[in-house]
Amino acid sequence: MSQTRYLKSMITPTLVEPTENHEAGVASGVWSVQDQLEARRGSVWPEAGVPNPDQFIENNFSTFLYEGNGSTQTITTGIDSANKSSLVWIKNRDATDRHILTDTVRGATKILHSDGNGAPHAPAAEATDADTITAFSSTGFALGDDVQVNTDAESYVAWTFKKAPNFFDIVTYEGTGSARTVAHSLGGTVGMMLIKNRDVGDNWAVYHRANTAAPQTDYLILNTNVATADSADWWNDTAPTTSVFTVGTDHAVNADGESYVAYVFAHETGSDSMIQCGSYTGNGNATGPSIDLGWEPQWLLTKASTRTSDWSIVDSMRGVVTGGVDQRIGAQNNDTETPRATHSVDMIDFNAEGFNVTNSATIVNGNTETYIYVAIRRPNMKTHTDATEVFAVAPRTDTIPGFTSGFPVDFVIGGRTINGGDINQFNTRLISDGILNSQNNNAENTSDQTVNFGHNDGFFNFDGANANQYCWMWKRAKSYFDVVAYTGTGSAKTEAHSLGVAPEMMWIKSRSNAVTWRVYHTGIGETHSLFLDDVTAKSDDDTIFNDTAPTSSVFTVGADNSVNNSGYTYVAFLFATLAGVSKVGSVTHSGSSTDVDCGFSAGARFVFLRRHDDEGDWYFWDSVRGIVSGNDPYLLFNTNAAQVTNTDYIDPLASGFQISGDFTDGDYIFYAIA
Repeated sequence: MSQTRYLKSMITPTLVEPTENHEAGVASGVWSVQDQLEARRGSVWPEAGVPNPDQFIENNFSTFLYEGNGSTQTITTGIDSANKSSLVWIKNRDATDRHILTDTVRGATKILHSDGNGAPHAPAAEATDADTITAFSSTGFALGDDVQVNTDAESYVAWTFKKAPNFFDIVTYEGTGSARTVAHSLGGTVGMMLIKNRDVGDNWAVYHRANTAAPQTDYLILNTNVATADSADWWNDTAPTTSVFTVGTDHAVNADGESYVAYVFAHETGSDSMIQCGSYTGNGNATGPSIDLGWEPQWLLTKASTRTSDWSIVDSMRGVVTGGVDQRIGAQNNDTETPRATHSVDMIDFNAEGFNVTNSATIVNGNTETYIYVAIRRPNMKTHTDATEVFAVAPRTDTIPGFTSGFPVDFVIGGRTINGGDINQFNTRLISDGILNSQNNNAENTSDQTVNFGHNDGFFNFDGANANQYCWMWKRAKSYFDVVAYTGTGSAKTEAHSLGVAPEMMWIKSRSNAVTWRVYHTGIGETHSLFLDDVTAKSDDDTIFNDTAPTSSVFTVGADNSVNNSGYTYVAFLFATLAGVSKVGSVTHSGSSTDVDCGFSAGARFVFLRRHDDEGDWYFWDSVRGIVSGNDPYLLFNTNAAQVTNTDYIDPLASGFQISGDFTDGDYIFYAIA
């Protein structure tokens, strides 16, 4: 009996309960025989009610930023490259080192280069370098001391693509010199293929499903910036299927007896998709096309197929700033990361539904030109159960990144707690170095700031000479927290978000103009609002939220200039209750102590309270500075005063927190994190 038939007789597909997110192309909750076998090899046997981890983009793709040390180091991306095939693509952001592509199928130390656009480099055959990627692991990979991947004090980006159905596959094959098919295991539509002859310095062959009206007749070249060309010798004028792709007779894809590798990217639409490969037509205007993916991307590759143009890569970790400069790398050359003098502008904005082209530059938006793209979904498919994965409080240290979170930070409140002054400084990855202060209505400050979200485990900002600095750090995550940047129209409208549930609290501020903060909270309803920068009691005004409660996909703003003046730019912070992680709620406190049950098991690490039936300050506490049975230091969102340390207003409670009898009686809204 063959091994396959033997295994099939032992292991049969196991039906588990369908989940909200499921792997497209496979029945919800069903693990294939091969999936079960591979999971078993990785010691993760499928259990009833536990979804296949391959359905979450968090487990299949990573953008990881690291600093070289000139020695050896381990890179922990969280991607399992030991039990599933993976490609790691590395580029030095600071120097003109070549792109390094290594995968688990060809093996560690085996490298290819995507760049080769003439001088100084030409397309190269596969090489062996024992000091580049030296090993793969279940959590990432290991580096040697080669300058291309690990020069001391230089900055690098590593993109990891893991093999998964309807996302990505790695295929190696031998050429025959005659048109042939090659099997792949995407299980769905092929969106793009990158193929390289490993034995000689041939060009990289690129198939893209939206390259032309008949993409199987045309090809692009990854290592050059040239436009598309027509030839039957590359794909034999045959479109790929869900199980095979076809190569013709060109040396770049199918020379007799030579070895090839193909990186195969999927294209899938729908609410649970992880990747899409499409195209758009440029209009040559500063307000370019808006591309609807149905979700927010984190990584985007674009190329003008009808003209000479770079293969441009942007990602949210290095920075795709709404209304600001985007960090770009060209796949076909070994240039340092832009912004360069010719492209130091806003070119792309990501949003909850896709991306917008925001420049007339021909690299992204030449009039009537066709642009192909590959977009990978933001890591927002997994539901977190551990609050330490999405929230952290940390004092400043002398080490980089300065404030350690243990996760990529998307939103931060920071400043000094003792001296006052520089407190309540709000930053978010979407707007990068734009700082807002919750205690005033000032427009964002972008001058003389050192803001850096480019760390996988923390955040860097503020003056290192100042002591007693803290940061309160949030990660955007499903059903927990989101950030939306938008431009006002002056008329009531909806804005899309990626929270996945209806937000229970929103803080909104104009970035461009001096207008007050507005706060929505379910504890006071959609007909009322509060001011984050003021102590005034709740007020009733239908021009703020248009008397309309937010939904799981949109929130509504009225015509008031604090939320929606024509041409003003805004940022909105959205919060929700996530069981065991966060709680948005309201409570009435009177007389003696009041227990606030948040559904936690080990108490709260962060709490804010705001009275809404009368004037009241915005109090907040955290367990790092102290939530104890005694005096607890508090700060106020609505002032820049130093912390107060001689009061006992809240106390620990395993299920949440307790309001002490010393606190003023009244009706309160609150927000707590486990």
